[in-house]
Amino acid sequence: MSDHHDHSHTSNKKVLRVSLLLIGSFMLVEAAAGWLANSLALLSDAGHMFSDAAAIALSLAAFRFGERPADSKRSFGYQRFEIIAAAANGITLLLIAAWIVAEAASRLLNPSEIAGASMLAVAALGLAVNIVVAWYMLKNSDTEGNINMRAAYLHVLGDLLGSIGAIVAGVLVLAFGWTWADPAVSVLIALLIGRSGWGVTKNSLHILMEGTPSGADMKQVAADIRNIEGVAGVHDIHAWTITSRKHALSCHIVVDGALNVAEAYQITQAVEAAVQRHGITHVTVQTEPPQHGHEEHGCSAAESGDMHHHDHHHHHGHSH
Repeated sequence: MSDHHDHSHTSNKKVLRVSLLLIGSFMLVEAAAGWLANSLALLSDAGHMFSDAAAIALSLAAFRFGERPADSKRSFGYQRFEIIAAAANGITLLLIAAWIVAEAASRLLNPSEIAGASMLAVAALGLAVNIVVAWYMLKNSDTEGNINMRAAYLHVLGDLLGSIGAIVAGVLVLAFGWTWADPAVSVLIALLIGRSGWGVTKNSLHILMEGTPSGADMKQVAADIRNIEGVAGVHDIHAWTITSRKHALSCHIVVDGALNVAEAYQITQAVEAAVQRHGITHVTVQTEPPQHGHEEHGCSAAESGDMHHHDHHHHHGHSH
């Protein structure tokens, strides 16, 4: 586990640093070329690359920031910052998509003169840079499991599509003089960018709303806890995601009041093990004696998701 974690964090940061350098420097080249060739397509692609560089910088800052140790004010440390950064990146992707569509609409209405050849050359160069960065990210970092890394990767992918689009448009402009190809292609790209932006935004908001960890079936988790010998009932089950690949769960279990501490501890250990099999690593279990009065009520409550009786019986905690 620690192995995977070390791999992901240090290499994620290194990958982001190299990517930022490549994309940042090419963005300057492209902006200059767009300005000299008087090509709006190149300038907007450079703008897209700028958003890309900003997204990568934000993800990098999030990893850096997320590693700050926990303190008395923030018991989880700053790990959530990654999720906030991913949400911000997802929302920017949506805004970029909307902006491209608006821009394209105005250009379809009044087509402008486009320098096809220079546009082609620079777009091809841009495509090469993006392919290198995307492949590098995919090979050396955790673009699947880490939502922050994934957001940065999707920005690069959106950019890569942008370059392909600019090349296609450049070819059509040169071959047939179709100036409309440029805005038309950009709308398609905008839709793809919007789609990935929506995915990242949705996932990160789910985590920020303390949604249950994706991939863990809470009904099954509750059933597994109930099936453990010595557990008479379970209620107040709460599961949430702290940051990518880090999930937590807390619950109250009803056990026989006559158990001694060691026996009760054994049962809670079994509960922890059962929950951890679902990929939820941080588990907090509170034991209660049956005369609590809601072992049955609690059972059905956990199933129906009716979790109102939340905090008013914590002090009974460990009256084994």
